[in-house]
Amino acid sequence: MKYRFIVAIAAFLMTSAASAQHVNIGVKAGLNLYTIHNDIGASNDILLGFNAGLLGHIHLARQLALQPEVVFSAQGAKYTVAGLDTKLKLGYVNIPILIQYMFDNGFRLEVGPQLGILASAKSNTRDVNSDIKSSLETVEFGVAAGISYVHPPTGFGIDVRYNLGLSNINKNAEVTSTNRGVQIGVFYLFAHKS
Repeated sequence: MKYRFIVAIAAFLMTSAASAQHVNIGVKAGLNLYTIHNDIGASNDILLGFNAGLLGHIHLARQLALQPEVVFSAQGAKYTVAGLDTKLKLGYVNIPILIQYMFDNGFRLEVGPQLGILASAKSNTRDVNSDIKSSLETVEFGVAAGISYVHPPTGFGIDVRYNLGLSNINKNAEVTSTNRGVQIGVFYLFAHKS
């Protein structure tokens, strides 16, 4: 099922790119505010991280675009148990594929699916790091939604996005855990056309 989803997205991207009016390539970076939600009622605090990567901006129509991205994202959460503070530091390579509605003034609304590939996972308690990657799923599915603004003459822009994990990142079937986070960032589109 997961592979069919990936193949369907890739086919859609190739078809869209072939019929696109014009394509821009860009770079992006920003701040992450992430946590991990679970179904057992335990509360986790927000962990600060960063994101950086590449994006493509494919115009499909006058006010409609497709924006695939490949972004490294430092995610995770903080929590305290029995007076011990623990940080879960998760590194993902996220691949969102966003549909954007573009307003004439440079603002854009965006939404789409996101595939996350786990690159690293560490638990840090009292400055002792433990590798916990083997206890987490290597692939995560989610959805992203947000707003962005590009300054048309320069190609520079800002965006704010909420990422909601839909699949359980825990291999332990007794606890369902999902990533949730806000990303605030800047981007630059090379040879941008409005």
